[in-house]
Amino acid sequence: MRIIIIGAGEVGYNIADILSKEGNDVVIIDKNEEQLKMVSENLDVQTIPGSGSSPHVLKMADLDRSDMVVAVTDSDETNMVACLLAATQSKVPLKISRIRNPELNENSVLFDKNHLNIDLCINPEREAVKNAVNLMEFPGASEIIDFAGGRIKLVGFNIDPDCIAVGKKLSELREMSGGAKVLIVSITRGEKMIVPTGDSVIEANDYLFAVAESSEVGYVLEFFEKDIDPPKRVIIMGGGITGLILSEQFEKKGISTKIIEKRQDRCEMLASNLNKTVVLHGDGTSEELLKEENIQDTDYFIAVTSDEEANILGALVAKQLGARKAISLINRADYVHLISTVGIDGVINPRHAAIGKILHYIRKGKIVSATPLYDEKAEIFEVVALETSEITNKPFKDIKFPKGTIVGAIMRGDEVIIPGGDSVVLPGDHVVIFTLRSAISQVEKILTVKLDYF
Repeated sequence: MRIIIIGAGEVGYNIADILSKEGNDVVIIDKNEEQLKMVSENLDVQTIPGSGSSPHVLKMADLDRSDMVVAVTDSDETNMVACLLAATQSKVPLKISRIRNPELNENSVLFDKNHLNIDLCINPEREAVKNAVNLMEFPGASEIIDFAGGRIKLVGFNIDPDCIAVGKKLSELREMSGGAKVLIVSITRGEKMIVPTGDSVIEANDYLFAVAESSEVGYVLEFFEKDIDPPKRVIIMGGGITGLILSEQFEKKGISTKIIEKRQDRCEMLASNLNKTVVLHGDGTSEELLKEENIQDTDYFIAVTSDEEANILGALVAKQLGARKAISLINRADYVHLISTVGIDGVINPRHAAIGKILHYIRKGKIVSATPLYDEKAEIFEVVALETSEITNKPFKDIKFPKGTIVGAIMRGDEVIIPGGDSVVLPGDHVVIFTLRSAISQVEKILTVKLDYF
């Protein structure tokens, strides 16, 4: 595929990195020539300096022979105009736009994506908020990702040194858990990622990803001795778009919420738009302010400013002062893996949310959703099994899955199946698959239509 990416920031760069490594022909456009220089030095892509909303620049990028335009600059207007130009000046099949303004979301009466010829609108902040709300429901988890309409969840969590699982094989844990519908699909140990087998042994400070039926998640976390008590009091640091959306969600759930914002004018806007949230003017990294607001009695401190370093600092200060849990919004991939080591309990990652939405459009086969993991070294996705693909109508033990690939769960009607070697996927099943990025092209082959079907 030939793909034009407009915007070389965190989201654009990472999409270009993933897609170029998978053999796609990628062109990236940005006004910032220094940023494009960095892209050129690190990625095998074509770069063009200029505005993505310029017809001339899009023509230079060979818009006419492109399969997709992905507009992910920080400007909603630039992104929307780029997609509109792609629709009116070419026959590009797919146009994807990042739109952050809440007034321009897909449910707004002010916005008509069909009129603008946009196939997919991405609001990374809104998607990241969904992940944060999931984390609030299961406090012991560091990451939660939904599949099969929420019936299946991918849960990420650390193993504490005194956990009952330390020193045990996965096969032993399966017996100890009493047949819970759960499958460990990966273990991270330091910088190393392990795709486990039944003989894999859990060690202290391992980070596990487990696929489980939603109704079993609380039990799984409790089994691994993680916190499962839901929050009652929350403090949000940062009154931007993400902070506002979070506050609205917490109000609906009846959670007592305070929001700290530095900008006086923004505080006034928040106060006029929120009904029950207490709006505080100040610095969320201030120990004095946090003590005044009884941070020690707070269940969750969530730092969601546009300054990632401030988010990490704020979360660390809150945790040190007695907050039960601390979550930080982080986009940069090189920061994410440090979180658990410094004591922060979870991450809100808008970049991952955006990339996952886009991957859903790229992947071959009938993909429902796709989410990158481990700094894009792995991926977990949900696919609808096709009647003519190699994965259907035969036991797993007879299928040659690529190395590093695990089928985590099968959804058949209303039934969730955690598979074993004798399990069989039927046409129409929803299948959750974990795989290393290096194996994605091989996995795609077993998910798509067999040649003999024709």
